[in-house]
Amino acid sequence: MFLDYCCRCCGATLISRHGQLPVQTKIQDTWSVLQNLLMCMVCFYALYYIVLSLCIGIFRVEEVDSLLAPFDYTTPPSWHSPKYLASVISTEVTYFLGGLLFALIVEECVWDYAITVTLLHIILTGAVMADFPSTEHWWIALGSGLLMMILCGQLLAHRLFRSSFVHPADLQNF
Repeated sequence: MFLDYCCRCCGATLISRHGQLPVQTKIQDTWSVLQNLLMCMVCFYALYYIVLSLCIGIFRVEEVDSLLAPFDYTTPPSWHSPKYLASVISTEVTYFLGGLLFALIVEECVWDYAITVTLLHIILTGAVMADFPSTEHWWIALGSGLLMMILCGQLLAHRLFRSSFVHPADLQNF
């Protein structure tokens, strides 16, 4: 998202359908991108806490710090541990539903917002836990969730909004 936007501002084209942004729309586009990113971040963490609360109730988890749960990568992987199951299931369901919500929020380039939100989540995880996540099971869950978010979000955006997109190239011969 930011790479594409920065390239468009500087006049370089990263994706062929985007041209250089007009000078007068730079501020409006920046605010629009930041507003969409903020909405996506709020939706992502709200979804996570809602799904985590449901999983804690379903699996009857007693020893979980629910405020730090999205950032806790130190839980040992075990399919017999209710805490681990609640963590993995809430992560995957959040990424799936997040992709669908992102498609409704941004309508286009869901993959861009999904990657940006995931990178910000990794940075926040490192800051909250005061250590860089080094467990492979956390990275596998994060990567599979990101892939699911991108695929579901892009598919929904394509199905719902493809006919309403008007690209600058289409307006050239109008």
